[in-house]
Amino acid sequence: MSKNEVFRIAVRKFGPFESAMQKVWDQYCLNSGCELKAELVPLDLHELHETTLVQNGLKNGDWDVAHINTDWLYEGYTSGAFEDLKPFIAAKSPSAFPQGWSNSLLASQQFEEAIVGLPFHDGPECLIYRKDLFDDPDAQKNYLEQYGRALVVPQTWADFQQVAQFFNRPEQNLYGSVFACYPDGHNTVFDFCLQLWSRGGTLVDEQDRVNVNTPQAIEGLEFYREIIKDKNAVHPGSVSFDSVQAGAAFARGEVAMMINWFGFASVCEVDSASAVKGKVEVGLLPVSSGSKSASLNVYWLYTVGAGSKHKQTAYDFIRFAVNEENDKLLTLEGGIGCRISTWKDEEVNQIVPYYHKLEQLHESAKTLPQKHNWADIASLIDEMVLSTVNSELPVAEIVKKAQDKINLIDK
Repeated sequence: MSKNEVFRIAVRKFGPFESAMQKVWDQYCLNSGCELKAELVPLDLHELHETTLVQNGLKNGDWDVAHINTDWLYEGYTSGAFEDLKPFIAAKSPSAFPQGWSNSLLASQQFEEAIVGLPFHDGPECLIYRKDLFDDPDAQKNYLEQYGRALVVPQTWADFQQVAQFFNRPEQNLYGSVFACYPDGHNTVFDFCLQLWSRGGTLVDEQDRVNVNTPQAIEGLEFYREIIKDKNAVHPGSVSFDSVQAGAAFARGEVAMMINWFGFASVCEVDSASAVKGKVEVGLLPVSSGSKSASLNVYWLYTVGAGSKHKQTAYDFIRFAVNEENDKLLTLEGGIGCRISTWKDEEVNQIVPYYHKLEQLHESAKTLPQKHNWADIASLIDEMVLSTVNSELPVAEIVKKAQDKINLIDK
């Protein structure tokens, strides 16, 4: 193995991921004597999907290791992009495998007898809010006088919008909420699913086909349109923000509450630049009256490219990367470790007091359907949500048009 050879890793672009990956690689080389030169390339969601799967980068050997999220697993598996890790695991398993992880983080990457990835980063969607704002005596008094009821963390979507309006103070650069509406086939799709599920709806019908033309979907989109356009409740950057940018606005102290990934709460406690350290809490998502709370479990994995020339090194590296020490390291950098040991770690919970709540959040978390062309279906859902936000067309009409398009490809 020549030290002039390059080992390429496609990294999900996010500061904590990038810093953690570099530290883990450096330590791996120090421990193993690996002389390969690593090229860690940060990529946003669209670029990452494009280079690893659409352009067959994993299959062709352009990438040795890649961060892949569960949305893309079935697509990658059916196209032969991933190396089956089961033989490697059988020969030398990761520490405490599989009991070291929740079952909810091991199922999506298993296809028949194959295992195509190891958990990298987790953190279901949840309600993230400024507890200092809710606990403020003046705010409690003013809310009671204004609405005739106590100021509490919102339990319903109607309450969520009302509380967002109450905290909206643009003259102080504080907004009631923020959303991630950037059109990348992910952010608005996730928002749609959460609105749907928290109203008791389902994304697939009894024939396992995606169905967005339901009363719950229409109700959810009508609310989504209303709140996104509510200038008295929502950060003006929402239309162009992705989830990372929305999380950054919250960390800068510009937002009272948001629906986002757990990791964007955690990073507020570990990032020295955070303006809200010690002021954050998490909870279950609001619902429509009479419905149960929901969450979305989309997680990231380490995968090994089927075309990699360094498969054993790739497995050895990701096996090292997911051990207890490095899972905790990722957490302290600002990502979300996947091991149960990290969730319950005393030091981690001292820094991020709500870290142990991950187990509770997983109990209500749902997953997206496993389909080889999910990226194409998600693009149509994205188009549907954006049409809802950016037009005045009847939502029922927009939904029917989207369903007609989905029916053509979801067979």
